[in-house]
Amino acid sequence: MFNYSTFTAALVRETKAREDALPLMDETRGSRFFLYSNPTDKVCLFFHGFTATPEQFVPIGEAFFKAGYNVLIPLLPGHGIAGNWDGDNPPPLPEEQEVYQQFGIYWLQQAQALGRKVVVGGLSGGSTLAAWLSLERAVQIYRALLFAPYLSGSNKVVDLLVRVFNIYFEWKTDPGVAHFGYDGFLMPSLRLFLDMGKDIFERAETSYAAPMLIVSSESDRAVGDEEHKALFKTLLPQQPKCWYHRFDQTLNIQHNMMTKTEGNEYSDLVIAVAKAYVESDLTWGEVEEMRDRLQQGGSFQRVVNELNLSQRVSPDLSTVMSLLALD
Repeated sequence: MFNYSTFTAALVRETKAREDALPLMDETRGSRFFLYSNPTDKVCLFFHGFTATPEQFVPIGEAFFKAGYNVLIPLLPGHGIAGNWDGDNPPPLPEEQEVYQQFGIYWLQQAQALGRKVVVGGLSGGSTLAAWLSLERAVQIYRALLFAPYLSGSNKVVDLLVRVFNIYFEWKTDPGVAHFGYDGFLMPSLRLFLDMGKDIFERAETSYAAPMLIVSSESDRAVGDEEHKALFKTLLPQQPKCWYHRFDQTLNIQHNMMTKTEGNEYSDLVIAVAKAYVESDLTWGEVEEMRDRLQQGGSFQRVVNELNLSQRVSPDLSTVMSLLALD
């Protein structure tokens, strides 16, 4: 017979033992767990960004935990390892898709034991992994939260560099902004996410997918929102509960959008959009109908009542709809 307490204690203990055997960077605290003493209705599984660490998802993890969710934020393979990394000695990041894919499937299996409905999510490369998992294990996933998925770079020249050259690239971080994880990487470590993105587009045309929220920002200089919109349009005929949201350039939300420490003073809006999606049960057509009525001058509550949606919307949706109404 399954024993929840025994399972969660073993999961935390065994994960910590694996990570304690690694020389983790001082600022890396390893995988993060926010767990209740009993299974929850929904459980979140978050994958941090490429070269980053689980700390990146602590704010949204805490928000979902406070809302009654179990939350898992595992340390991605090859990430957070201490060392004097540079072009001659690059960090030990995987260069094969399968390493991440097997990792994703393993953690999905763990998450399924912690709640009735699994929500997966991620940022950048972690978001690409979440998208792949949402196609590979669609029926096992309730919702997916794709924050700035890395499907291609912000311009074609950058994509060419990633695909062709095996050079070392170092991140440029603005003064006063925190940076989690490695300062740089070899291009083959990033290239695999481009390849995974191509596979995602091909599968999205014909395969059933879990409902996905795709979040972009006009100020994102790392990835292109054209690919985000294209993926959304490809998914929508197969999965009408997919949503797409792009933050306006006036908010200046950069690629690392999950935390204030990484420079996003509007990270609470990112969390509100995510919670509104997970806790609502609306098709994109219904969202558009609400947006149109709001733009015509109706109040949020009035529109909800007119469309008989009061049992299917999250309180956070009023914030999201006000953003959409100004789009």
